[in-house]
Amino acid sequence: MGKIAHVNLEVTVGTLELSNPLVIVSGVFGYGDEFAALHGFNPEDAGAVILKGVSRQPWPGNPPPRIVETTAGMLNSIGLQNIGVERLVNEKLPLWENINTKVIVNVVGHSTLEYVEVSQIASSSPRVDGLELNLSCPNIAQGGLAFGTDPEQVKAITARVRDKVPDLPIWVKLTPNVEQIGPLALAAAQGGASAISLINTLRGMAIDCKTRRPILSRNIGGLSGPAIKPVALLKVAEVARTFKQNHIPIPIIGLGGVMNARDVLEFMIAGATAVGIGTALFYDPYSVQRLRSELTQLIDRLGQDSGIADDFQIASYIGTLQWNI
Repeated sequence: MGKIAHVNLEVTVGTLELSNPLVIVSGVFGYGDEFAALHGFNPEDAGAVILKGVSRQPWPGNPPPRIVETTAGMLNSIGLQNIGVERLVNEKLPLWENINTKVIVNVVGHSTLEYVEVSQIASSSPRVDGLELNLSCPNIAQGGLAFGTDPEQVKAITARVRDKVPDLPIWVKLTPNVEQIGPLALAAAQGGASAISLINTLRGMAIDCKTRRPILSRNIGGLSGPAIKPVALLKVAEVARTFKQNHIPIPIIGLGGVMNARDVLEFMIAGATAVGIGTALFYDPYSVQRLRSELTQLIDRLGQDSGIADDFQIASYIGTLQWNI
């Protein structure tokens, strides 16, 4: 059996057309300028890039230590340190003017008003293709996770931002640190979300045996990496199933522990239209470039096994999970 004639990696997330389903997630990439200094790194290898979260005013973040490596992952408690939305618009977004990939701004805040203000200021830049409301960070004292565990709060914040920013796609990033994620996803949809991002990190802890104290300064942090992938897959599948049952045509961006092309396809089969790459970039800054190549090769092999010889669209994998029950 010969190779597939052509593998089309394009996907559509709401109104955004991406060259491929790979999305660099917020918090691992900064604002892109540091990665730009890497020889051979090309942000256009990603279908979209989500910049580091920004608030109305700069936030200092949490004191160190705030990162620790764990088995099959890492814990972070950065605390959403950022330069503030005005510096983002004036200093960082212009760097993306001639780069052909979608740019999403991750929005954080301590209050509904702050989410609205940041969203309005960020959306004033013509280089912003969409917003991601971070309603799920476990590493700050106010906002974030506190908002994201309450469906009414999720709906209210999403609706307020949608009212003030009617024309841009709004992705809502949800926490896995709840028993039922379906109601949160439905609340975001009811508030006017264009897509759902999930999952954010799982709450965890690392302990120093010598001091008998937590290693992280704030005691707990967010666990990411391959260790959380099974949880992430389940949450994506649950939300996809919930949306299907309620006839809600909102796409999902799945993320959590993606390290190779098979991980990407598993998330798409579970129901994700696009797939986030995060912790992998700490291990290999060229992960997106590698994954894009691996993805084409994997689909070609799977296509040969299935007897496919014509053009093949990766979008055909989305939501094809067959539940056993």
